[in-house]
Amino acid sequence: MTAFPDRSSLMMTRIHPSESGPPRRAGDGGGRSSSSAPAPALQYTVWKRSSMGFQGTDGFSVYDAAGALAFRVDNYSRRRKLFAGELLLMDGRGSPLLALRPQILSMHDQWNCYKASEEGQGKRTRSQQLFSMRKCSVLQRGHEAEVFMSGCSTASDHAGQQVPSFWVDGCFRRRSCKIRSSDGEEVARITRKKAEAASNSLTLGDDVFSLVVQPNVDCTMIMAFVVVLDRICWRPYSPMMCSS
Repeated sequence: MTAFPDRSSLMMTRIHPSESGPPRRAGDGGGRSSSSAPAPALQYTVWKRSSMGFQGTDGFSVYDAAGALAFRVDNYSRRRKLFAGELLLMDGRGSPLLALRPQILSMHDQWNCYKASEEGQGKRTRSQQLFSMRKCSVLQRGHEAEVFMSGCSTASDHAGQQVPSFWVDGCFRRRSCKIRSSDGEEVARITRKKAEAASNSLTLGDDVFSLVVQPNVDCTMIMAFVVVLDRICWRPYSPMMCSS
């Protein structure tokens, strides 16, 4: 595995998905069969570690069901929002997909997402914004974050407030949450990762977790949600080589 040349094959099998089947790339819903069986959900393993592989780095390495690197967020700093730069979500080859930036003046820790480009960082305008994501109010018990898609006219509730396009139900820090659409349908799920051994099942630490994306859902967008959740559901980060 070229992403981690200094790791043994035994350690890599601990974080890769254990599902069998043909390789599937990010955003690929799998081959269509002649039957009417629904497409399977896409399975990912998220490792909270930069693919750059340096000790003490922060970031993400996301593997698909075949063990191939599907997404990555390379080394970034956990400085305070006022000094934080742009986070760049890339595919496994390092091509930029989405750019994520914190909104400085925000009471709910809002982050904005923009379409990334090969030219790198530049001035982002509101017309280029794809969505905004923010932490929910403490009064919204059970809801951790909400997403508002740009240019999407959603309904309003009885208080006249805009209904989010997506919302997060559960607790991301405990790696137990669901991402739901505005109508309550589950589009993705985050759970603790289990490594199957010969005799038993071992639950890994919080730095490795599972992400399941339902068919016909934009996997890149869901992964951007996960990156923002990691920032707004903040807790002190302790770099680890791997879970034990």
